[in-house]
Amino acid sequence: MTPMHDDTRITLTIPDHIDAAMIVGPQDCVLHTIQRAFAARITVRGNLVMLSGDSLEVQSLTALFGDLIKMAASGAAPTVEDAERAVELLRQGEFAPSLLREDILLTYRGRAIRPKTAGQKHYVDAIRSHTVTFGIGPAGTGKTYLAMAMAVAALKRKDVNRIILTRPVVEAGENLGFLPGTLTEKVDPYIRPLYDALFDMTDMERARELIEGGVIEIAPLAFMRGRTFNDSFIILDEAQNTTPEQMKMFLPRLGFNSKMVITGDITQLDLPRGLSGLKSVQRVLDGVEGIAFCALTGRDVVRHSLVARIVEAYERPAAHDRSREKRADRSDEDGEGEG
Repeated sequence: MTPMHDDTRITLTIPDHIDAAMIVGPQDCVLHTIQRAFAARITVRGNLVMLSGDSLEVQSLTALFGDLIKMAASGAAPTVEDAERAVELLRQGEFAPSLLREDILLTYRGRAIRPKTAGQKHYVDAIRSHTVTFGIGPAGTGKTYLAMAMAVAALKRKDVNRIILTRPVVEAGENLGFLPGTLTEKVDPYIRPLYDALFDMTDMERARELIEGGVIEIAPLAFMRGRTFNDSFIILDEAQNTTPEQMKMFLPRLGFNSKMVITGDITQLDLPRGLSGLKSVQRVLDGVEGIAFCALTGRDVVRHSLVARIVEAYERPAAHDRSREKRADRSDEDGEGEG
C-alpha cells in the first residue's frame, strides 16, 4: 500500500494597493506559464494566491510569487519572460529570483540595470572578483551591456578614472587609411554598437563631454598597441574577431588598479582564415589566477523569447562540432605518441 503524503498548503495575500491582474498577466498568461512549469496546484482568487502540493514546489512557488509581488509593487508588470526566467532560476537552484532583482548594477532615469539570469549573475560576480573576465556567448546574452553598466558604475563611484571601449574593425580589414573621411568618420560605423550601449545608460550630452575629455575612449583595437591603461575599466568587444597575435598584444595593456572584460561569440567569426584569438586564449590562460572565463548560453538571452529558441537551435550543432574537434585533437595526440 502506497503511503499517503499530506500536501503542503500556503496562502499568500497580495497587498490591497497592488492590482492582482498585474501578477497573473493579461489573459492570465503569466499565471499559465507558471502553472505549466509546476505540478503543484496554483489558484488565484481576488488578492489571494493559494498553493498546494509537494513541499519543495510550494516553497519555490512561494519565493516566485513573492518576487512577482515585489515587481508589481515597484510598478513593473511581470511578463511571461520574467516568469520563465524565474522558473529557470528556481530549477537550477543557484539563485533566488529576488537575489537577482536586488543586484542593481546601475540606475539610469529610474530604470535599474541588473542581471536577469543565473549565467548573467555568475558573469557580473566574476567581473567583481577578477581582474580579467572573458564573457563568451551568443548575441542577446548581455555580455557587452552588463560589462558597460559595470564600467559606468565604477566610473561614477570613482573606482576608475577612465573607460576604454574597443573592438577589432575586421570588416574594414583594419586598413582604415584607405577609407574616406576623418578617423571618427572611418571607425564610427564599426564601433556604433558601443556608443549605443553607452548612451542607453548615461545622459548623451554628459557621455559626449566624457568622450571629448578623454575620460571615455572608444577606438579600434589597432589603436591599443603600445599603450598601458592604469586606473581604467577596459572592454574589448567582438573579441572572436581578434587574431591570436592581437589578443596577445591586447592583454598586456592592463595596468595597475584596472579591470579588463573581453566579450565575444566564437560562433560568429568574421576572420578570413578563422584563426580566433578568443578561441585559443582559454587554452593558454585557463587556471591563471585573477582570470575568469564565463560561458553564457541561449538560457541567458534576454531578448524576445523566440531569439532564445533560435540561439539554442544553432547551439546544438555547434556543440556537436566542438565535441568532434576535441575527439580529433585527442586522436592526433595519440597518433603522435605512437610515432
